[in-house]
Amino acid sequence: MKSVIVIGGGPSGLAAAEAALQNGAEVILLDAGERLGGQFWRHPPDDIPVDRTLQHNWRRFTELNQLIRSHPAARVVTEAQVWAIDHDQHGAPRVHAAIGPADAADRHQATFSADSLIIATGAHDHTLPFPGWDLPGVFTGGAAQSLVKSERVAVGKRAVVAGAGPFLLPVAASLARIGSQVLGVYEASRVGRLASGWLPNAPWLIGKGPEFAGYLARLARHRIPYRIGHAVVRAHGRDAVEGVTIAKVDRHWRPVPGTERDLEADAVCVSHGFTPRLELAIAAGCKITTDRFVEVDHGQRTSQSGVFAVGETTGIGGSDLALIEGRIAGHLAAGGELDDPALKEVRVRQRRLEHLARSVRIGHAPGSRWTEWLTEDTVMCRCEEVSYAQLRSVLDGTTSSGLRSIKLTSRAGLGPCQGRMCGRAIEHIVTAGGTRPVTDGVMIDRRPIAAPIRFSELAEGESAITTDQEASRNE
Repeated sequence: MKSVIVIGGGPSGLAAAEAALQNGAEVILLDAGERLGGQFWRHPPDDIPVDRTLQHNWRRFTELNQLIRSHPAARVVTEAQVWAIDHDQHGAPRVHAAIGPADAADRHQATFSADSLIIATGAHDHTLPFPGWDLPGVFTGGAAQSLVKSERVAVGKRAVVAGAGPFLLPVAASLARIGSQVLGVYEASRVGRLASGWLPNAPWLIGKGPEFAGYLARLARHRIPYRIGHAVVRAHGRDAVEGVTIAKVDRHWRPVPGTERDLEADAVCVSHGFTPRLELAIAAGCKITTDRFVEVDHGQRTSQSGVFAVGETTGIGGSDLALIEGRIAGHLAAGGELDDPALKEVRVRQRRLEHLARSVRIGHAPGSRWTEWLTEDTVMCRCEEVSYAQLRSVLDGTTSSGLRSIKLTSRAGLGPCQGRMCGRAIEHIVTAGGTRPVTDGVMIDRRPIAAPIRFSELAEGESAITTDQEASRNE
Protein backbone atom coordinates (compact mmCIF):
# COMPACT_ATOMS: atom_id res chain seq x y z
CA MET A 1 0.00 0.00 0.00
CA LYS A 2 1.33 3.43 -0.98
CA SER A 3 1.71 6.14 1.67
CA VAL A 4 1.25 9.84 1.00
CA ILE A 5 1.82 13.03 2.99
CA VAL A 6 -0.22 16.09 1.98
CA ILE A 7 0.85 19.51 3.30
CA GLY A 8 -2.06 21.96 3.21
CA GLY A 9 -5.77 21.59 3.92
CA GLY A 10 -7.12 23.99 1.31
CA PRO A 11 -8.96 22.97 -1.89
CA SER A 12 -5.98 21.37 -3.64
CA GLY A 13 -4.72 19.56 -0.54
CA LEU A 14 -8.14 18.17 0.37
CA ALA A 15 -8.74 17.01 -3.21
CA ALA A 16 -5.33 15.35 -3.27
CA ALA A 17 -5.99 13.53 0.01
CA GLU A 18 -9.40 12.35 -1.21
CA ALA A 19 -8.02 11.02 -4.50
CA ALA A 20 -5.13 9.22 -2.81
CA LEU A 21 -7.49 7.58 -0.32
CA GLN A 22 -9.89 6.52 -3.05
CA ASN A 23 -6.99 4.88 -4.87
CA GLY A 24 -5.96 2.80 -1.87
CA ALA A 25 -3.21 4.88 -0.28
CA GLU A 26 -2.65 5.73 3.36
CA VAL A 27 -2.63 9.50 3.88
CA ILE A 28 -1.32 11.92 6.48
CA LEU A 29 -2.82 15.37 5.97
CA LEU A 30 -0.99 18.22 7.71
CA ASP A 31 -2.46 21.69 8.08
CA ALA A 32 -1.29 24.69 10.08
CA GLY A 33 -4.83 25.82 10.92
CA GLU A 34 -7.14 24.66 13.65
CA ARG A 35 -9.62 23.49 11.01
CA LEU A 36 -9.30 22.24 7.48
CA GLY A 37 -10.27 24.48 4.60
CA GLY A 38 -7.24 26.70 4.19
CA GLN A 39 -7.52 30.38 3.34
CA PHE A 40 -10.33 29.70 0.88
CA TRP A 41 -12.84 27.89 3.10
CA ARG A 42 -12.71 29.92 6.30
CA HIS A 43 -14.92 28.82 9.21
CA PRO A 44 -17.18 31.13 11.21
CA PRO A 45 -17.49 30.59 14.99
CA ASP A 46 -19.59 27.57 15.96
CA ASP A 47 -22.52 29.75 17.02
CA ILE A 48 -22.75 31.49 13.61
CA PRO A 49 -24.22 29.54 10.67
CA VAL A 50 -22.26 29.35 7.42
CA ASP A 51 -23.34 32.00 4.91
CA ARG A 52 -23.06 30.17 1.62
CA THR A 53 -23.16 33.38 -0.36
CA LEU A 54 -19.74 34.10 1.16
CA GLN A 55 -18.38 30.55 0.78
CA HIS A 56 -17.92 29.48 -2.82
CA ASN A 57 -18.61 25.75 -3.30
CA TRP A 58 -19.04 25.07 0.44
CA ARG A 59 -20.82 21.79 -0.34
CA ARG A 60 -17.63 20.47 -1.88
CA PHE A 61 -15.71 21.31 1.29
CA THR A 62 -18.16 19.45 3.50
CA GLU A 63 -17.95 16.39 1.22
CA LEU A 64 -14.15 16.38 1.28
CA ASN A 65 -13.92 17.02 5.00
CA GLN A 66 -16.36 14.25 5.87
CA LEU A 67 -14.76 11.68 3.59
CA ILE A 68 -11.21 12.32 4.78
CA ARG A 69 -12.03 12.44 8.47
CA SER A 70 -14.09 9.28 8.35
CA HIS A 71 -11.67 7.25 6.23
CA PRO A 72 -9.77 4.58 8.20
CA ALA A 73 -6.57 5.13 6.16
CA ALA A 74 -6.47 8.89 6.80
CA ARG A 75 -4.67 10.68 9.60
CA VAL A 76 -5.42 14.39 9.97
CA VAL A 77 -2.96 16.57 11.90
CA THR A 78 -4.14 20.13 12.41
CA GLU A 79 -2.10 22.92 14.04
CA ALA A 80 0.91 21.33 12.33
CA GLN A 81 3.46 23.97 11.34
CA VAL A 82 5.84 22.40 8.84
CA TRP A 83 9.24 24.07 9.17
CA ALA A 84 11.56 21.82 7.16
CA ILE A 85 11.62 19.06 4.55
CA ASP A 86 14.47 16.71 3.76
CA HIS A 87 14.93 13.15 2.48
CA ASP A 88 15.90 9.91 4.17
CA GLN A 89 18.75 7.65 3.10
CA HIS A 90 16.51 6.07 0.46
CA GLY A 91 15.48 9.39 -1.03
CA ALA A 92 11.95 9.35 0.42
CA PRO A 93 10.64 12.73 1.64
CA ARG A 94 10.60 13.52 5.35
CA VAL A 95 8.55 16.34 6.81
CA HIS A 96 9.42 18.07 10.10
CA ALA A 97 6.62 19.87 11.92
CA ALA A 98 5.85 21.58 15.22
CA ILE A 99 2.49 20.34 16.51
CA GLY A 100 0.32 22.60 18.62
CA PRO A 101 -1.24 26.08 18.67
CA ALA A 102 0.76 28.72 16.84
CA ASP A 103 3.42 30.38 19.05
CA ALA A 104 2.58 28.10 21.98
CA ALA A 105 5.46 27.16 24.26
CA ASP A 106 4.39 23.52 24.59
CA ARG A 107 4.37 22.40 20.96
CA HIS A 108 5.98 19.08 20.26
CA GLN A 109 8.12 18.06 17.30
CA ALA A 110 7.31 15.26 14.89
CA THR A 111 8.82 13.84 11.70
CA PHE A 112 6.52 12.32 9.09
CA SER A 113 7.68 9.90 6.42
CA ALA A 114 5.90 8.43 3.41
CA ASP A 115 6.46 7.22 -0.14
CA SER A 116 5.20 10.45 -1.71
CA LEU A 117 4.71 14.07 -0.72
CA ILE A 118 2.12 16.49 -2.11
CA ILE A 119 2.82 20.19 -1.45
CA ALA A 120 -0.39 22.24 -1.37
CA THR A 121 0.74 25.31 0.56
CA GLY A 122 -1.28 27.86 -1.44
CA ALA A 123 -0.47 31.55 -1.75
CA HIS A 124 -0.84 34.88 0.00
CA ASP A 125 -1.70 38.36 -1.21
CA HIS A 126 0.85 40.26 -3.24
CA THR A 127 0.51 43.90 -2.24
CA LEU A 128 2.70 46.63 -3.71
CA PRO A 129 3.76 49.33 -1.25
CA PHE A 130 2.35 52.85 -1.53
CA PRO A 131 2.58 55.89 0.76
CA GLY A 132 0.49 55.21 3.85
CA TRP A 133 0.12 51.46 3.34
CA ASP A 134 1.45 50.96 6.87
CA LEU A 135 -1.48 52.84 8.45
CA PRO A 136 -4.07 50.91 10.51
CA GLY A 137 -7.02 50.43 8.21
CA VAL A 138 -5.02 49.19 5.22
CA PHE A 139 -5.71 45.49 4.65
CA THR A 140 -4.82 42.97 2.02
CA GLY A 141 -7.84 41.75 0.08
CA GLY A 142 -7.30 38.28 1.53
CA ALA A 143 -7.30 39.57 5.11
CA ALA A 144 -10.52 41.49 4.53
CA GLN A 145 -12.15 38.44 2.96
CA SER A 146 -10.96 36.24 5.82
CA LEU A 147 -12.48 38.52 8.46
CA VAL A 148 -15.79 38.54 6.63
CA LYS A 149 -15.93 34.77 6.23
CA SER A 150 -14.64 33.75 9.64
CA GLU A 151 -15.83 36.55 11.93
CA ARG A 152 -18.53 38.43 9.98
CA VAL A 153 -16.43 41.54 10.61
CA ALA A 154 -16.28 44.40 8.11
CA VAL A 155 -12.89 46.11 8.02
CA GLY A 156 -14.52 49.54 7.79
CA LYS A 157 -17.70 51.51 7.25
CA ARG A 158 -16.43 53.23 4.10
CA ALA A 159 -14.03 50.97 2.20
CA VAL A 160 -12.06 51.17 -1.03
CA VAL A 161 -11.06 47.98 -2.87
CA ALA A 162 -8.11 48.33 -5.23
CA GLY A 163 -5.30 46.50 -6.97
CA ALA A 164 -5.49 44.06 -9.84
CA GLY A 165 -7.25 40.84 -10.67
CA PRO A 166 -10.71 39.26 -10.49
CA PHE A 167 -10.27 38.62 -6.76
CA LEU A 168 -11.23 42.26 -6.16
CA LEU A 169 -14.82 41.44 -7.13
CA PRO A 170 -15.61 38.90 -4.37
CA VAL A 171 -13.80 41.07 -1.81
CA ALA A 172 -16.05 44.03 -2.65
CA ALA A 173 -19.18 41.88 -2.80
CA SER A 174 -18.43 40.30 0.59
CA LEU A 175 -17.86 43.65 2.28
CA ALA A 176 -21.10 45.00 0.86
CA ARG A 177 -22.90 41.86 1.99
CA ILE A 178 -22.18 42.55 5.67
CA GLY A 179 -22.83 46.26 5.59
CA SER A 180 -19.75 48.16 4.45
CA GLN A 181 -20.23 51.01 2.02
CA VAL A 182 -17.80 50.12 -0.75
CA LEU A 183 -16.83 53.37 -2.47
CA GLY A 184 -15.43 51.67 -5.53
CA VAL A 185 -13.36 48.87 -7.04
CA TYR A 186 -10.22 50.18 -8.75
CA GLU A 187 -8.47 47.87 -11.21
CA ALA A 188 -5.01 49.14 -12.18
CA SER A 189 -4.77 47.25 -15.49
CA ARG A 190 -6.01 49.19 -18.49
CA VAL A 191 -8.37 47.98 -21.22
CA GLY A 192 -5.57 47.04 -23.60
CA ARG A 193 -3.80 44.86 -21.05
CA LEU A 194 -7.06 43.21 -19.97
CA ALA A 195 -7.99 42.48 -23.58
CA SER A 196 -4.58 40.94 -24.30
CA GLY A 197 -5.14 38.50 -21.45
CA TRP A 198 -8.82 37.69 -21.70
CA LEU A 199 -9.79 37.86 -25.39
CA PRO A 200 -7.46 35.10 -26.71
CA ASN A 201 -8.84 32.72 -24.09
CA ALA A 202 -12.48 33.80 -24.25
CA PRO A 203 -13.80 30.55 -25.85
CA TRP A 204 -12.40 28.57 -22.92
CA LEU A 205 -13.92 30.77 -20.24
CA ILE A 206 -17.63 30.32 -20.89
CA GLY A 207 -18.07 28.23 -17.76
CA LYS A 208 -16.83 31.06 -15.53
CA GLY A 209 -19.13 33.65 -17.11
CA PRO A 210 -22.05 33.17 -14.69
CA GLU A 211 -19.75 33.55 -11.69
CA PHE A 212 -18.28 36.82 -12.96
CA ALA A 213 -21.72 38.07 -13.95
CA GLY A 214 -22.98 37.29 -10.46
CA TYR A 215 -20.27 39.39 -8.83
CA LEU A 216 -20.88 42.28 -11.22
CA ALA A 217 -24.61 42.09 -10.51
CA ARG A 218 -23.96 42.31 -6.77
CA LEU A 219 -21.73 45.34 -7.32
CA ALA A 220 -24.47 46.97 -9.40
CA ARG A 221 -27.09 46.17 -6.76
CA HIS A 222 -25.02 48.00 -4.15
CA ARG A 223 -24.13 50.77 -6.63
CA ILE A 224 -20.42 50.08 -6.38
CA PRO A 225 -18.49 51.62 -9.29
CA TYR A 226 -15.83 49.54 -11.07
CA ARG A 227 -13.01 51.63 -12.54
CA ILE A 228 -10.36 50.28 -14.90
CA GLY A 229 -6.92 51.88 -15.15
CA HIS A 230 -7.05 53.41 -11.65
CA ALA A 231 -4.97 52.73 -8.54
CA VAL A 232 -4.71 53.79 -4.91
CA VAL A 233 -1.48 55.81 -4.82
CA ARG A 234 -1.68 57.08 -1.24
CA ALA A 235 -3.52 56.49 2.03
CA HIS A 236 -4.00 59.46 4.37
CA GLY A 237 -4.40 59.69 8.13
CA ARG A 238 -2.64 60.32 11.42
CA ASP A 239 -3.34 57.26 13.55
CA ALA A 240 -5.50 55.36 11.04
CA VAL A 241 -6.77 55.63 7.49
CA GLU A 242 -8.94 58.71 6.95
CA GLY A 243 -8.86 58.82 3.17
CA VAL A 244 -7.13 57.70 -0.01
CA THR A 245 -5.88 59.25 -3.23
CA ILE A 246 -6.99 57.56 -6.43
CA ALA A 247 -5.23 58.28 -9.72
CA LYS A 248 -5.37 57.06 -13.27
CA VAL A 249 -2.33 55.00 -14.26
CA ASP A 250 -0.80 54.38 -17.67
CA ARG A 251 -0.08 50.96 -19.12
CA HIS A 252 3.11 50.74 -17.03
CA TRP A 253 1.17 51.75 -13.88
CA ARG A 254 2.73 55.20 -13.69
CA PRO A 255 0.31 57.72 -12.12
CA VAL A 256 -1.03 60.16 -14.70
CA PRO A 257 -0.44 63.73 -13.42
CA GLY A 258 -3.57 65.76 -12.84
CA THR A 259 -5.91 62.77 -12.43
CA GLU A 260 -5.64 62.45 -8.65
CA ARG A 261 -8.75 62.68 -6.51
CA ASP A 262 -9.28 62.09 -2.81
CA LEU A 263 -11.94 59.95 -1.16
CA GLU A 264 -12.86 59.86 2.51
CA ALA A 265 -12.54 56.27 3.69
CA ASP A 266 -11.66 54.38 6.84
CA ALA A 267 -10.49 51.16 5.15
CA VAL A 268 -8.46 50.23 2.09
CA CYS A 269 -8.39 46.63 0.82
CA VAL A 270 -5.53 46.12 -1.64
CA SER A 271 -4.42 43.09 -3.61
CA HIS A 272 -2.18 43.07 -6.68
CA GLY A 273 -2.49 39.33 -7.19
CA PHE A 274 -1.02 36.47 -5.22
CA THR A 275 2.41 35.14 -4.33
CA PRO A 276 2.83 31.35 -4.06
CA ARG A 277 4.18 29.86 -0.83
CA LEU A 278 7.39 28.33 -2.17
CA GLU A 279 9.48 27.85 0.97
CA LEU A 280 8.67 24.15 1.45
CA ALA A 281 8.87 23.32 -2.25
CA ILE A 282 12.34 24.88 -2.38
CA ALA A 283 13.31 23.01 0.78
CA ALA A 284 12.22 19.77 -0.89
CA GLY A 285 14.55 20.52 -3.81
CA CYS A 286 11.85 21.29 -6.38
CA LYS A 287 12.79 23.30 -9.45
CA ILE A 288 11.25 26.77 -9.63
CA THR A 289 10.27 28.40 -12.92
CA THR A 290 11.52 31.82 -14.05
CA ASP A 291 8.14 33.33 -13.14
CA ARG A 292 8.48 31.89 -9.64
CA PHE A 293 6.18 28.90 -9.44
CA VAL A 294 6.94 25.24 -8.81
CA GLU A 295 7.70 23.51 -12.11
CA VAL A 296 5.43 20.50 -12.66
CA ASP A 297 4.50 18.20 -15.53
CA HIS A 298 0.95 17.32 -16.60
CA GLY A 299 0.69 14.96 -13.63
CA GLN A 300 1.71 17.64 -11.10
CA ARG A 301 5.06 15.87 -10.58
CA THR A 302 7.94 18.14 -9.62
CA SER A 303 11.61 17.75 -10.48
CA GLN A 304 12.04 15.75 -7.26
CA SER A 305 11.10 12.09 -7.39
CA GLY A 306 8.05 11.34 -5.25
CA VAL A 307 7.19 15.02 -4.71
CA PHE A 308 4.10 16.63 -6.25
CA ALA A 309 2.91 20.24 -6.14
CA VAL A 310 -0.64 21.47 -6.63
CA GLY A 311 -2.79 24.57 -6.46
CA GLU A 312 -1.44 28.11 -6.32
CA THR A 313 2.16 26.93 -5.83
CA THR A 314 2.23 25.96 -9.52
CA GLY A 315 0.33 28.98 -10.89
CA ILE A 316 -2.46 31.24 -9.68
CA GLY A 317 -5.58 29.62 -11.10
CA GLY A 318 -8.33 29.70 -8.48
CA SER A 319 -10.07 27.03 -6.43
CA ASP A 320 -11.62 25.10 -9.31
CA LEU A 321 -8.25 24.45 -10.94
CA ALA A 322 -6.73 23.71 -7.53
CA LEU A 323 -9.32 20.99 -6.91
CA ILE A 324 -8.51 19.39 -10.26
CA GLU A 325 -4.75 19.52 -9.76
CA GLY A 326 -5.17 17.98 -6.32
CA ARG A 327 -7.22 15.14 -7.72
CA ILE A 328 -4.61 14.38 -10.39
CA ALA A 329 -1.69 14.50 -7.96
CA GLY A 330 -3.46 12.32 -5.37
CA HIS A 331 -4.33 9.76 -8.03
CA LEU A 332 -0.73 9.51 -9.26
CA ALA A 333 0.82 9.59 -5.78
CA ALA A 334 -1.31 6.57 -4.87
CA GLY A 335 0.08 4.63 -7.83
CA GLY A 336 -2.37 5.60 -10.59
CA GLU A 337 -1.43 6.63 -14.12
CA LEU A 338 -2.08 9.89 -15.91
CA ASP A 339 -3.83 8.16 -18.82
CA ASP A 340 -6.30 6.31 -16.56
CA PRO A 341 -9.87 6.70 -17.88
CA ALA A 342 -10.92 8.16 -14.52
CA LEU A 343 -8.86 11.26 -15.27
CA LYS A 344 -9.96 11.83 -18.87
CA GLU A 345 -12.71 14.35 -18.14
CA VAL A 346 -10.70 15.92 -15.33
CA ARG A 347 -7.80 16.67 -17.66
CA VAL A 348 -10.12 18.33 -20.19
CA ARG A 349 -11.38 20.66 -17.46
CA GLN A 350 -7.81 21.22 -16.33
CA ARG A 351 -6.82 22.52 -19.77
CA ARG A 352 -9.82 24.87 -19.86
CA LEU A 353 -9.09 26.31 -16.44
CA GLU A 354 -5.41 26.72 -17.28
CA HIS A 355 -6.54 29.17 -19.95
CA LEU A 356 -8.34 31.13 -17.23
CA ALA A 357 -5.14 31.23 -15.18
CA ARG A 358 -3.24 32.45 -18.22
CA SER A 359 -5.79 35.23 -18.74
CA VAL A 360 -5.35 36.46 -15.18
CA ARG A 361 -1.56 36.24 -15.35
CA ILE A 362 -1.34 38.28 -18.56
CA GLY A 363 -4.28 40.64 -18.16
CA HIS A 364 -3.64 41.67 -14.56
CA ALA A 365 0.16 41.54 -14.35
CA PRO A 366 1.62 44.48 -12.39
CA GLY A 367 3.13 47.23 -14.50
CA SER A 368 6.88 47.79 -14.26
CA ARG A 369 6.73 51.47 -13.20
CA TRP A 370 4.54 51.32 -10.10
CA THR A 371 7.55 52.56 -8.11
CA GLU A 372 6.80 56.06 -9.42
CA TRP A 373 3.98 56.41 -6.89
CA LEU A 374 6.46 55.88 -4.04
CA THR A 375 7.80 58.78 -1.97
CA GLU A 376 11.09 58.98 -0.10
CA ASP A 377 9.41 58.23 3.24
CA THR A 378 7.23 55.36 1.97
CA VAL A 379 7.79 52.37 4.24
CA MET A 380 8.97 49.40 2.18
CA CYS A 381 9.55 46.85 4.95
CA ARG A 382 6.91 47.32 7.63
CA CYS A 383 8.52 44.89 10.09
CA GLU A 384 11.90 46.69 10.11
CA GLU A 385 10.51 50.14 9.17
CA VAL A 386 12.84 50.55 6.20
CA SER A 387 11.86 53.44 3.94
CA TYR A 388 12.20 53.71 0.18
CA ALA A 389 14.91 56.36 0.65
CA GLN A 390 16.89 54.07 2.99
CA LEU A 391 16.66 51.18 0.56
CA ARG A 392 17.73 53.40 -2.36
CA SER A 393 20.61 54.75 -0.26
CA VAL A 394 21.91 51.23 0.38
CA LEU A 395 21.60 50.35 -3.30
CA ASP A 396 23.41 53.50 -4.40
CA GLY A 397 26.03 53.34 -1.67
CA THR A 398 26.98 49.70 -2.11
CA THR A 399 26.33 49.39 -5.88
CA SER A 400 25.34 45.83 -4.96
CA SER A 401 22.83 43.72 -6.83
CA GLY A 402 23.05 40.81 -4.42
CA LEU A 403 19.83 40.33 -2.50
CA ARG A 404 21.53 38.87 0.58
CA SER A 405 23.88 41.83 1.05
CA ILE A 406 21.05 44.33 0.44
CA LYS A 407 18.90 42.62 3.07
CA LEU A 408 21.70 42.48 5.63
CA THR A 409 22.73 46.10 5.06
CA SER A 410 19.25 47.65 4.94
CA ARG A 411 17.39 45.14 7.20
CA ALA A 412 14.59 45.04 4.62
CA GLY A 413 12.94 41.63 4.58
CA LEU A 414 14.55 40.45 7.83
CA GLY A 415 11.57 41.02 10.16
CA PRO A 416 9.07 38.52 11.59
CA CYS A 417 7.25 38.03 8.28
CA GLN A 418 10.60 37.17 6.62
CA GLY A 419 9.81 39.22 3.55
CA ARG A 420 6.44 37.67 2.78
CA MET A 421 4.83 41.11 2.60
CA CYS A 422 7.63 43.18 1.09
CA GLY A 423 9.99 40.65 -0.46
CA ARG A 424 8.82 40.71 -4.06
CA ALA A 425 8.68 44.52 -4.06
CA ILE A 426 12.23 44.72 -2.73
CA GLU A 427 13.38 42.26 -5.40
CA HIS A 428 11.71 44.45 -8.02
CA ILE A 429 13.67 47.49 -6.85
CA VAL A 430 16.98 45.63 -6.46
CA THR A 431 16.69 44.24 -9.99
CA ALA A 432 15.34 47.50 -11.50
CA GLY A 433 12.08 45.86 -12.46
CA GLY A 434 13.71 42.63 -13.57
CA THR A 435 16.11 44.29 -16.02
CA ARG A 436 19.23 43.18 -14.14
CA PRO A 437 19.88 39.87 -12.37
CA VAL A 438 20.33 39.20 -8.68
CA THR A 439 24.03 38.39 -8.70
CA ASP A 440 24.11 36.11 -5.65
CA GLY A 441 21.27 33.85 -6.82
CA VAL A 442 19.28 34.49 -3.63
CA MET A 443 15.49 34.69 -3.73
CA ILE A 444 13.20 35.94 -0.99
CA ASP A 445 11.37 32.58 -0.83
CA ARG A 446 14.46 30.51 0.04
CA ARG A 447 14.28 29.81 3.78
CA PRO A 448 15.93 26.62 5.08
CA ILE A 449 13.76 27.00 8.18
CA ALA A 450 10.38 27.82 6.70
CA ALA A 451 8.62 28.90 9.91
CA PRO A 452 9.72 30.31 13.28
CA ILE A 453 10.76 27.66 15.77
CA ARG A 454 12.23 27.89 19.27
CA PHE A 455 15.66 26.51 20.13
CA SER A 456 14.00 24.69 23.01
CA GLU A 457 11.72 22.91 20.54
CA LEU A 458 14.72 21.76 18.52
CA ALA A 459 16.47 20.59 21.66
CA GLU A 460 13.43 18.53 22.60
CA GLY A 461 13.97 16.16 19.70
CA GLU A 462 11.39 14.71 17.37
CA SER A 463 9.16 11.68 17.31
CA ALA A 464 9.11 9.84 14.02
CA ILE A 465 5.63 9.21 12.61
CA THR A 466 4.82 7.15 9.55
CA THR A 467 1.46 6.44 7.97
CA ASP A 468 0.94 3.25 9.95
CA GLN A 469 1.12 5.14 13.26
CA GLU A 470 -1.53 7.22 14.97
CA ALA A 471 -1.04 10.90 14.14
CA SER A 472 -4.49 12.39 14.22
CA ARG A 473 -5.68 15.59 15.88
CA ASN A 474 -9.39 15.85 15.23
CA GLU A 475 -11.38 19.05 15.44
